Amino acid sequence: MGTLAVAVPAATGFRSLELATVAAIAPFVLVAALGVTVIGQESRLFDLFARPGDYEDGKLYGLAAFSLAAAGLALLAVRFSLPVPVFVGVVVIVAYGNLGQRLAYTIRSDEVVATAGFVLVGFVAGVAGQVLGTQIQAAVGEGAAAVDIPLVLFLAASGAFVAALLRSVLFERDDPLVMLTVGLLLWLFFELDPSVTAQRVVIALAVTVLLGYLSYALDTASLPGMLTGVLLSFLTIVLGGFGWFAMLISFFALGGLSTKFRYEEKLDRGIAEENEGARGSGNVLANSIVALFAVVAAAASPSHTAVDPLLFFYAFAGAVAAAMTDTFSSEFGGLYDNPRLITTLKPVEPGTDGGVTWQGVAAGAVGAGIIAGIAALTQDISTVGSSVILLCGLVGMIVDSLLGATVEGSVVGNQGVNMLATLAAALAGVGVVLVVGLL
Repeated sequence: MGTLAVAVPAATGFRSLELATVAAIAPFVLVAALGVTVIGQESRLFDLFARPGDYEDGKLYGLAAFSLAAAGLALLAVRFSLPVPVFVGVVVIVAYGNLGQRLAYTIRSDEVVATAGFVLVGFVAGVAGQVLGTQIQAAVGEGAAAVDIPLVLFLAASGAFVAALLRSVLFERDDPLVMLTVGLLLWLFFELDPSVTAQRVVIALAVTVLLGYLSYALDTASLPGMLTGVLLSFLTIVLGGFGWFAMLISFFALGGLSTKFRYEEKLDRGIAEENEGARGSGNVLANSIVALFAVVAAAASPSHTAVDPLLFFYAFAGAVAAAMTDTFSSEFGGLYDNPRLITTLKPVEPGTDGGVTWQGVAAGAVGAGIIAGIAALTQDISTVGSSVILLCGLVGMIVDSLLGATVEGSVVGNQGVNMLATLAAALAGVGVVLVVGLL
């Protein structure tokens, strides 16, 4: 099914835009029609393409939905500005990634091994699909034959990681949604035109895959949480740099270990993280989504935003410092008695939202200091700059406690509070930098 995507680069050779559009989407529409009208349950093709729910319906609705989603992306490629090679890469990443996952299951019935099979085969297919799409399009006179290998590697890896993450939290029948999401995201990355090198992409892949494996092996993250961390780390290395990554991985590593610290005692006090302390994708994203936005915005600057990238660096560092501060203050501070509600200073039970201890505040300050210190060591910033990052961490901790005491549980959940606290810290960093004049 995914191989049909190579017909789209060839279709761009038609002089008539209308004819090119029909030629590009017709194969996918035809497959969708065959899946729901012609191919019956008695056919071997039905068993080849059927999802579990298709046997109950007696129709290949999964195949039809996947084909129509591919047709939609093909329309964007022919009539709009979605790059055709990127389209080919997206379709084969999901299609061949599924094949890789099934092959991995035949080797070992393990969720992690199957996901690794999806990522590996999807990545290789994504690279091959983009290269082949470029060459076919050039052969029909609709583009240059030169291939930007670093960009191809970056897009294929990003697509494989995002698709694997989405498939780990969605149902198998949601593959059309996965493909559309990956397609739009890779389109965005392509338009950013990031300055990437093949060496950095390869190093980023090696480092993040190793760290992802370690986080899962040590039970500091669930499979979706591990995939989220791998994706965020990969994007941070490629789009930001190793200094940015050093701050992020410090939060992931130390934050995960702090969750495990005296875990049995935390269970007795009712303040322990669920799933034996393994953080899921929601928790990782809540603490990192602001930082991810900052690193992508920095990659788009100043060419696309007319903003100094350094401003987004402080937003990134401030958000990570806030996440570290909040994690340290809650994981260490919760082990001590006599917490007080931040809004009234009245004693409350351990684990109460908005409750703080002086030990937790001290631990949070240490966490912010770690991020500020890493920033000072890896980036060309002044003492004032590192102090701003330290301040951001403290701001995030205070905002998190205030929101916990006022709106958590009634208006937003814990993950929403974490995200808002990191956002407040990032905005505080941007504001202070502009006022002080560090740019």
